[in-house]
Amino acid sequence: MFNKNIKLVLAALIIGYGIYEFTQGEIGNGIMYLLLSTIFIFLYFKNEMILLAFLKLRKQDFEGAKKWLDKIKNPEGALVKKQQGYLNYLNGIMVSQTNMNEAEAYFKKAVNLGLSMDHDMAMAKLNLAGIAFSKRRKAEAQKLLAEAEKLDKRDMLAEQIKMMKQQMKKAMIPKQQYGQPTSPRQNRRSRR
Repeated sequence: MFNKNIKLVLAALIIGYGIYEFTQGEIGNGIMYLLLSTIFIFLYFKNEMILLAFLKLRKQDFEGAKKWLDKIKNPEGALVKKQQGYLNYLNGIMVSQTNMNEAEAYFKKAVNLGLSMDHDMAMAKLNLAGIAFSKRRKAEAQKLLAEAEKLDKRDMLAEQIKMMKQQMKKAMIPKQQYGQPTSPRQNRRSRR
């Protein structure tokens, strides 16, 4: 994996050669080189390894996606800030099946770096809310859930948010214990 700035240098060289072709009267070649340079500019903002990992995830191939993401050795040098966020987001999705603590770290880093699409940010915050709720941090979970609901403008996650709210309501209802002593004093009386 090479540095992200190499893509910009290649794009600039190709644009320069395209302009040279225009000056030589080769209009068709000049246009072709300008179009070719847009590929490198696109790949500067949308990393090819992350795009391939997204395609693997759509097919539920977590191992294949992990292989593509592992090819990114130096994320700071190879990716722009938002793409680093997506790298952490994808790693969080894959790790969430096995290790919640590691997934929480990935999702928090993804939220801090930023994601370009609102529904991706909503999904990351929804996952963080689920993790916080499972760790009995209800206030944090409610805050994250409210943020996820606000970001989900197209109601793509409406069903998951609704289920999470229902689970939180069930967990907040105090458990009633019938026939068992509730205080230590009553407990001593029942033993006599």
